[in-house]
Amino acid sequence: MKISERVEYATKPVPLTCDPSDKVIDAVKKMSANNYGSIIAVDNDNHVVGMMTERDIMKRLVAESRDPAKTTVAEVMTESVRTAKEDDELVDWLRIMSNERFRRLPIVDDNSKLVAIMTQGDFVSYTWPELMGQMKTMAKATFGDSLSLPRILAGVLIYSVVIIIAVGLIS
Repeated sequence: MKISERVEYATKPVPLTCDPSDKVIDAVKKMSANNYGSIIAVDNDNHVVGMMTERDIMKRLVAESRDPAKTTVAEVMTESVRTAKEDDELVDWLRIMSNERFRRLPIVDDNSKLVAIMTQGDFVSYTWPELMGQMKTMAKATFGDSLSLPRILAGVLIYSVVIIIAVGLIS
């Protein structure tokens, strides 16, 4: 499934952006006001030039005792930001994000202009129903039609309880 084919994609809010020359304090105020964990630095043509996350702020500002009123976003942001296109495969990006350990993915149009941002959580929540359906199909293929989704979930629950008890006994 393509990123743009998800119903939820159409309702994504406009990404929070700033100029790389903005002061960190101003960008953080925007992030805080919107309850966002990141802000995308864009140029005058709305091309992604970087991203500043809470982790960037901690590592490159707070840990280095820098003044947020004097430090620019460009000095703190991550410059090498991966971007996706709306017609890219959603599951492919979920795998890439998981393997490369990043959580935010700017989505750009054919002119490389920022149109949205997806998070790893977005991808997981969007694919969860499909994954459950695949699990049910695989279970039916393995165990036959007598195995229903409630039975699968009950089996997972029983297995989890047994593991918790076993770990408790070992400890």
